[in-house]
Parts: sequence; C-alpha cells; structure tokens
Amino acid sequence: MPSGVRAGHPTCWQVFGTGPRPALAVHCMLGHCGAWTRLGVALADRLTLTAFDLPGHGQSGDYDPACGIEYQRLATQIAASFIDRPVDLIGHSFGAGVALRLAVAAPEAVRSLTLIEPVLFAAVRHTPEGQDEAAAHARFDAEVARDPEAAARAFLDRWGTGTPWEALAPAQRAALVARIGLVDLAGHANVNDPGTILRDGGLEAIDAPVMMILGADSPPVIHRVAEALADRLPDVGRATVPGAGHMLPLTHVAQVADLIGLNLDRS
Repeated sequence: MPSGVRAGHPTCWQVFGTGPRPALAVHCMLGHCGAWTRLGVALADRLTLTAFDLPGHGQSGDYDPACGIEYQRLATQIAASFIDRPVDLIGHSFGAGVALRLAVAAPEAVRSLTLIEPVLFAAVRHTPEGQDEAAAHARFDAEVARDPEAAARAFLDRWGTGTPWEALAPAQRAALVARIGLVDLAGHANVNDPGTILRDGGLEAIDAPVMMILGADSPPVIHRVAEALADRLPDVGRATVPGAGHMLPLTHVAQVADLIGLNLDRS
C-alpha cells in the first residue's frame, strides 16, 4: 500500500482501477480505504480511484488533538493533497462532509461530486431533527468519556452494517473502542460545521453535478439533511436505494456503483 506524508500527516492509500477519469473517495468514520475496493472494481474501466485512510484509521498515523488542526480540516487538507486536476469526488458519511468542505473551498477542483449519506447535521440545526442530533452528540460526548465501549456499541448499532456487537471478533471490538474518540471529534464537525460549509454562497458555488445517494432504511435525519443540502445546490440529483441503510457502499455495491456512474455521465 502506498504511503507518505500528506498535509503533514503520515497517510496510506490505495488506487483502484485504470479508467481515464481521476477520482478520490473519502470513507466513513471507523472505516478504512479498503472499504472502497468493490466499488473501485465495479468502476475500474471508468475511474482511477484513489482512496486514503483518514487520520487514526487503517494504516495512517494516529490523530493527536493537540496538533492544533481540527479533525475535519486535516482530513480535508489530506484529501486536497491528492488533487492535481479536476476529480470525481466521492464521500460517504463523515467522508461526504469532507468532500463537501473541499468542494465548497475549491469548486474548480471537482468534476463531479457524489455524496453518500451525508451527516452534516448542521444543515438542519434549526429543525427538531437537527436539535435532536445536537442533543444526541452531547450525550455521546459524555458517554465516550464515561464508557467508551458502550459508546462504540451505540454507534455501531445506529450507523453500522447491522452486525451485532457480540458477533465481532475481540480484536475488532477493541479497535472500535480505541478509535471511538475520533467519532466524537467527527460528530463535533457534523453538528457545528467548523469549516463553514454552509456559509452564504458556499454550496451555491458548486457547479459540478452532485448526486446524493441515500439508504431507504437510514435514520430519517439523513433524508432531512439531504433535502436541506439539495435546496441550495445548483445541479443535484437524489436517489434512495430500497432496503439499504447507512452502510450502503458495502451492502449495496452494484446499486451505488450504477448511481455513481449516472453522475459521471452528467459531467
């Protein structure tokens, strides 16, 4: 696996496919770049897809909160370091927020943008659903400090693939618990929008075609977030995959690949 220092951080990545279009994918929290393998294979004739491990994930270096760089900002800087010409940008969950932050900051760097289950809860902060998420994050923050294993179980129950905690190998459970503090940092970005993605004129400046892909069985707040973002994006499509939940890049690969392909056709 290639590795190097990106935006000052030790980073590992993989490259899938040999297609003519450069693409960049950003994974979800507690994931790793290998999560894109099957999608990369499905799109191999169209894309050369680079996917990197977020800080503290996979084989990338650990994240130190004392570094002075907010977590989502560092992730966005690392993502930007892979771009030297307009790319097809793909993000899942927290990774969708990173992709969106990058697209707002440098719309000229994005040929197409695919957002899978974006969790930018700040987009609905003035709604009952958004206020519920802010309160849930505050409770999660306290639980991470008090009982990290319980926090990891709760996170997996809501946002995972449906695999029960007890079915995971002990090493997998230990890895999730060890990294649950990163989820808390990501949650801060999702709720508070430190990168001002939602600033006036920011989303409106993205002229690349955007596709939002949602799971029909995902928490309702995900659909509210998608609606709020779509209201401000100039060229956006939305698709809901029946029977899918939050982890549809892993559970519904063929459908997600087809929808990404449709967005490529639009650009």
